[in-house]
Amino acid sequence: MADPYSTLGVAKSASEAEIKSAYRKLAKELHPDRNKDNPKAAERFSDVTKAYDLLSDKAKRAQFDRGEIDGDGNPAMPFGYGGGGGFRGDPRGQGGFSGFGNDGADFGDIFEGLFGGRGGGGPFGGFGGRSAPPPKGANIPYRLPVSFIDAATQAPQRITLADGGTIDLKLPAGVETGTQMRLAGKGQPGPGGNGDAIVTITVKDHPFFVRDGANIRLDLPVTLAEAVKGAKVKVPTVDGPVMLSIPAGSSSGKLMRLKGKGFGQKGGGRGDQLVRLMVDLPADDAALVKLLGEWSDPRDVRADLGV
Repeated sequence: MADPYSTLGVAKSASEAEIKSAYRKLAKELHPDRNKDNPKAAERFSDVTKAYDLLSDKAKRAQFDRGEIDGDGNPAMPFGYGGGGGFRGDPRGQGGFSGFGNDGADFGDIFEGLFGGRGGGGPFGGFGGRSAPPPKGANIPYRLPVSFIDAATQAPQRITLADGGTIDLKLPAGVETGTQMRLAGKGQPGPGGNGDAIVTITVKDHPFFVRDGANIRLDLPVTLAEAVKGAKVKVPTVDGPVMLSIPAGSSSGKLMRLKGKGFGQKGGGRGDQLVRLMVDLPADDAALVKLLGEWSDPRDVRADLGV
């Protein structure tokens, strides 16, 4: 894979927040659900996810910056291997080291003798030290669409893995589109063990709930009689319907709060549901017109607007 910094479009000195911000922007832009007819966008989405996976891991980022691993998280090849010099091909076979005459030679021992042993001394520094551990298998990316209500209530989600197995996930508090969950050891097998599964979550929109940070907003239609006289009405929430008392004389636009009916928060607790009353008047209601014909409002309700 290319340089993960270039893939995310950030400088090598970028902070964790800058890296996260760049990933979120690209993930939303390239998400396959928004680019169903553009396979290249899906490829780019996979690339930026892998790049973020590496750079968001402090240990892996440090290894990459030191040149110990490549952009895919695999150990970097020592200089000269696979190139045009004497290290070409398999060093145990008939490549540039054929003059040693021993196909079974341990070249780790040879390098130790030449470059200062396991202490990593000598003119080539750590090159003669212990060999890098065998690489783990590749990570496998997954996309998990989650309903608005499930995200708000952190309902368990079941995901099917590439090997056909299933696993139940507990959504984290504050989950949103772009949130990633790592399933250790659920990736591709490799010499050093299995890679991980990286699950990227997409929270679906809802027909009438709207997210506002940890809060949820809802426009609630009420009749003129309910607004004028006051009433108790049933209101939908992500936890199920509840009863709400509407004060007499409520105007359209009045905001009411249902505590603890919003999204889970990382610091604990939940946000609120903010209910905005919307007075819904009937069209061409003769009885209502007749009633209001006998009543007038002496107030100047637009006085504050200067008109």
